[in-house]
Amino acid sequence: MAEISPMRTDRPALHRRLGLRLAALRRGDLWHSFRSHPSAIFAACLLALVALSALLAPLITPQDPYDLAALELWNAEIPPIWTPQGQAPYLLGTDTQGRDILSAILYGSRISLVIGFASVLVALAVGLTLGLIAGYFGGWIDNVIMRVGDVLLSMPFILIAILISAMASAALPTGLKEVLAAPILIVAIAVPSWVQYARTIRASAMVERKKEYVQAARLIRVKAWRIMLHHILPNCLTPIMVAATLNFGLAILSEATLSFLGVGMPPDQPSLGTLIRVGNQYLFSGLWWIVVFPAIQLCLIVLSVNMIGDWLRDALNPKLR
Repeated sequence: MAEISPMRTDRPALHRRLGLRLAALRRGDLWHSFRSHPSAIFAACLLALVALSALLAPLITPQDPYDLAALELWNAEIPPIWTPQGQAPYLLGTDTQGRDILSAILYGSRISLVIGFASVLVALAVGLTLGLIAGYFGGWIDNVIMRVGDVLLSMPFILIAILISAMASAALPTGLKEVLAAPILIVAIAVPSWVQYARTIRASAMVERKKEYVQAARLIRVKAWRIMLHHILPNCLTPIMVAATLNFGLAILSEATLSFLGVGMPPDQPSLGTLIRVGNQYLFSGLWWIVVFPAIQLCLIVLSVNMIGDWLRDALNPKLR
């Protein structure tokens, strides 16, 4: 009976704890801190506006930048609409192929946001799993996982991402390479990113496994994976939330860097980094709007994410309360 009882009570207890935590967040210090933090409200509204406009891009843009048949070369190199040569409906002008810059930015923002979010999720899943295992079991398992992480940390982040992206591109045929461009980028960004999550959760898990509630769960022979997921993980989420938020902006910048270097998204599926790379070629020929507006959009996204991450780090720090 000692082995059956935890199996029956762990899941309802976990649901109750999560429900109490959500209720506490709604009426507690975190929500109050957000409402009293103007920069966090501004950053959240800005990020929501960018994400919503990217999601609704097919409905609010004058053309589909991925549809080559919709591009008209006689509309190429049109400057922004507030200049004497500007034309409607091209608010931010067009590029050298007649592609509307605003449409390309909104579609590119959607790609950058999806790749950044997915890479953070993949790195978070791998890092949490390996960090919990290393912190809970210790011994040679901990040594192997942490030494692999040390090897990855000893190499530049962007070098690992470029190496993975280049190897995958070289191994795949041309048609398949373009189809799998986004998944390749996600893996390339996630592989060197999981180490930070693993080290953070490992340190918390090593502290939590020595506490009485974990010892009591071991005493009644609760399985190790249930202890890690239902007991240790919920008490280690605060630093992980902050790290994931801050790394979201870093992942978007990493995708833009890889695309700018030519190992990211192809020109027919432009992300913000691809648009900046293409526009950079015409910067000194007078076509400044091709590179400036995508760069501004990228800066706004990363700035809003970093501002939210800074607020979350301060709000969850008990020393600052």
